[in-house]
Amino acid sequence: MAVGAWSSCRCVVAPGFAASAAARRSSGLRGSLRTRAVGGMGGGAGVAHPAMPPHLFVPSDREARYGKNVARYLLEMGGTQGATFNFCGGMMFGLVLSDALTQHLEQVADAGEGHAGQPRVYPASVRRMSQMPDGYARDAAADNVRVFHGREVRQVPDAAGGMGMAIHLSLAGQNDPEGWTPQEVDEYSGWLSDRQRRWRNADLLTAEGFDAFPTKFGPEAFTLHHRFYLHLDQAGGLWLSAEDGCEGVAQPSAPKTRSPLSLFGL
Repeated sequence: MAVGAWSSCRCVVAPGFAASAAARRSSGLRGSLRTRAVGGMGGGAGVAHPAMPPHLFVPSDREARYGKNVARYLLEMGGTQGATFNFCGGMMFGLVLSDALTQHLEQVADAGEGHAGQPRVYPASVRRMSQMPDGYARDAAADNVRVFHGREVRQVPDAAGGMGMAIHLSLAGQNDPEGWTPQEVDEYSGWLSDRQRRWRNADLLTAEGFDAFPTKFGPEAFTLHHRFYLHLDQAGGLWLSAEDGCEGVAQPSAPKTRSPLSLFGL
């Protein structure tokens, strides 16, 4: 359950990919997923990250800085070390934009708030993608305005938030080397539970055409692709939401507390 019980999020632990590549292949890259409490998720442990500036998560500061230029906001969220989305009350995900999506959003941001390509932020009443008043279909379509192609990526060594997790958004419908592979498009069923879907590791994504995946996220990283959209909550917080209902609010990571036992070397 997400912060403040707002979300209907069903965040889960990804299947273990720490086994050998042969074991991963033999398992078909599928796994039984279970709800996870806050804690280290592998990768990124011990990585120091700077504080998240208030204009990225405080609603009044965000509005004062960006207004309706959501493209500029996403660019700065993706380009600011330490900027995170808090999924399920403590799973901190950094935001990573593909190079092609970054270039697209830069053009939109420079064109200003009135540009037709500005990403849409839905009101608090649209708590699920299926509630979009301007249309919803169970398919793989995305337009880079209402809906984005994305991936949740685990085991990322330098992910913001220090938990090894990132949301990777790419440019849909155009030539993006980091975009969904044809196989991801064909298999997409993001309205289903993660338990019913296939996770991909670096070997599989490389074979399908995303050659830069291990370089960008590390050779041990693995991922599940989702469609995402943006909406507000009743307090003005900004949420990045997957089609299956799992979502995170723009929010800084809580500082790690030192255990009293560490004073005794334990």
